[in-house]
Amino acid sequence: MASYPENRPNILLITADQLRFDYVGAYQKENKFMDTPCIDALAADGCLYANAYSPNPVCIPARHNLITGLTARHHGFDDNYFGAQAKPAPWNLPTFAQILSDAGYSTAAVGKMHFQPERRATGFDFFLNADEVVGDVLEDDYAMWLRERGYGERGSFHGVRNALYMQPQQSTLPEEMHGSHWIADRSIDFLRMRGDTKRPFLLWTGFKHPHPPFDIPAAWAHKYDGKIPPHTSSVTPLSLLAEENKCIADLPDEENINRMRELYACAVSYVDYNVGRIVEALKTYGYYDNTLIIFTADHGEMLGDLDTYQKFLPHDASCKIPLILHWPKGIRPGTVVEEFADLNDILPTMADLAGTSYPAAYELPGESLFAKDGKKDRSWQYVEHQRESKRWCSIRNRRYKYVHFYGDADQLFDMEKDPQERVNLLYQCTDAQILKLRDEMRQVLLRYEEKYGLEGYVQDGDFVKKPPYQIETYQEMCCPCQTVRIRGEEKIVPLEEEIIEAIKDEPTVRLSRLHIEQLLKQYAGFDDAEYRRLMELAKQNDRY
Repeated sequence: MASYPENRPNILLITADQLRFDYVGAYQKENKFMDTPCIDALAADGCLYANAYSPNPVCIPARHNLITGLTARHHGFDDNYFGAQAKPAPWNLPTFAQILSDAGYSTAAVGKMHFQPERRATGFDFFLNADEVVGDVLEDDYAMWLRERGYGERGSFHGVRNALYMQPQQSTLPEEMHGSHWIADRSIDFLRMRGDTKRPFLLWTGFKHPHPPFDIPAAWAHKYDGKIPPHTSSVTPLSLLAEENKCIADLPDEENINRMRELYACAVSYVDYNVGRIVEALKTYGYYDNTLIIFTADHGEMLGDLDTYQKFLPHDASCKIPLILHWPKGIRPGTVVEEFADLNDILPTMADLAGTSYPAAYELPGESLFAKDGKKDRSWQYVEHQRESKRWCSIRNRRYKYVHFYGDADQLFDMEKDPQERVNLLYQCTDAQILKLRDEMRQVLLRYEEKYGLEGYVQDGDFVKKPPYQIETYQEMCCPCQTVRIRGEEKIVPLEEEIIEAIKDEPTVRLSRLHIEQLLKQYAGFDDAEYRRLMELAKQNDRY
């Protein structure tokens, strides 16, 4: 029997999906418009990492970096893989849940995890999921919970996705049944039911918000009316990938865009409220003083900045994330760390505090955030995404960020003078000093890409040439969870009725201005009669 340090801390990992760093109050230095008192309190009494990054700013890749401590070179997820492309994570990669379980921890996961396959618990003793896109209600604990309480007839219980992906909308469920509320409730249940056990625990609480759809409870939907700053635009031409991202949102005017940004902020504050509920439970049940709380996100959200949306991009709105550690017994209150940190550091941090070691031969790119004599060079931050001509990788230091696109022109940004990355210094550049800086950073990036990036993309000391990238129009294809109904018992609420209910109190949404006919007919199976009924309902409810 292995021996471990006495009084090892419990670990509570809280993730908010698609939360950019600057929509947390503790990260706002100027124009402090966000109200996130519970998360801010964790930062004030703990440690805030001022420059934390997602190593790959998309859901599934970031989460597999997080749980395995390894990059896509090993776990295989350079991007999201869904539908026919879906593939399982390699069975032989240790996860932080497995490592801590083997070290005597009780391990639990609640909420959105985004594993593939979803029900593979990857080392968790307890697993209650509320996945973002549900294909089978039998595989989703939140969907089954709603069904048991009489809401099984609703397919869009995480908001209307296909037709209104980033459109302003409000939740069609009572607040106490909202997904964020349920995730907090089940996390609190786990803490309450542990009793007097001396066994330490690892709990991962994964909120789906502020990821779209922005299905905000009505009581929270107007918290930021008129308070959100306008989105930014680029001065120099954007990358092809950024141009591609413009078409995702389908937001027709500034009023509609600003309302979307307000509801994103509302979603963040609702997550904050539920974080506070969980922290209070830690105090109530006696775990607070000896629990390391890690609050972070898988990636950010462009939110209209640079006229783009979603993630995928090398800009800070997409890549830079909050990272806050709180542990009364082990962290000095008010600590701020300026050095770079990322999601790769979470697994070694957990193993370190659990008093155990990494059980495989892979070289981890991350390192414990509590390492006293750390070897990781935290003066550089490497980020990667995708494959073939769509692939990019980036490196940044405190002053500059350099991005190499395999199928597009490279970029260089001055992060001190231009933190919003509106000016690509390499665009039509003839400045010898800038070109010299590019070459120096390119060499650093080559070393990181060769060591941690996908195999075969660096050869003979240079990036492999790829064909120019061709823009592909992306539309949100995922539809309501109506694939399985238990013995046909449930009455299914028609999608057209869910759409109208979600937007009835959102006057900036006018269905006739949106490109939803093709989406509904191609991906949701609408016929002409169903689409006509939707538009008739829109007219009756002043949403045409």
